[in-house]
This record gives sequence, C-alpha cells and structure tokens, in this order.
Amino acid sequence: MKHEIDLAWKGNMSFETDLEGHTLKIDTTAEQGGNDTGPRPKKLMLVALAGCTGMDMTSILKKMRVNFDSLNIKVEANVTEEHPKHYDEMKVIYEFTGKDVDAVKVEKAVKMSMETYCGVSAVYKKAMPFSYEIRINP
Repeated sequence: MKHEIDLAWKGNMSFETDLEGHTLKIDTTAEQGGNDTGPRPKKLMLVALAGCTGMDMTSILKKMRVNFDSLNIKVEANVTEEHPKHYDEMKVIYEFTGKDVDAVKVEKAVKMSMETYCGVSAVYKKAMPFSYEIRINP
C-alpha cells in the first residue's frame, strides 16, 4: 500500500491539500512571510501522533469494556535550537476522567497502542527518545 498527497502552493507561505475530502491548509505567521491561514507543518506531526494513539485507545478500551468520561491527549515535544530545527524528544500525556477508570487496563491499552498499533509513534520512536504518562482523575 502507498499513501500519497498533493500539496498546492497558495501564495506567500500558504499551501493547501485535500485529504480524503477534507481541505487542510498550512501556513506560517506574518512575521515569517505567511498569512496565518493554517497551522504550522511541524505541529501537525504532534496532532498525527495524538490522533493515532487516541483512536487506538478508544478502540482498545471499548473492547476491554473500560468506561471513561473524557480522554485528553497532550503531546510535548522538544525543538532543537539549531537548523534544521526538529523534534528531538516527545512525550505523550493521556488524561482520563471517570469514576471507575481501570488503571491496569489503561496501562495495557497504552502499551498496545505504543508497541503494536500506532504507526506514527513507531516512526517517531526510531528517531528520538519517546515516553508517555497516564493521569486518571475521578
């Protein structure tokens, strides 16, 4: 299987693509020559990671019959000072709320996502130190 995208320049620093029927724009700030019409490309890497593992988590926990009221996923990434500026460390923070969230099953689900299912984390783990934290609040 092969994935392919087509990204079109829209002037200044703005680009646009159609992803499965959804328009996505990327851009930068006016100070950097853009019009601020979309998010910066590098941060989309963090969104991809959070979305990938988030979908894994909801699917796995549903099968495990783990109920939760909310799930919020934060990704913290360190950016290097030198060019090319890139991420050299990432941490995923899973924040659950719910009265009877089973911490053991949540830990198992996170490990399944990180070690088996999430293709985005699989790539990032090869490139940099990678960690996660689980927070459960009633």
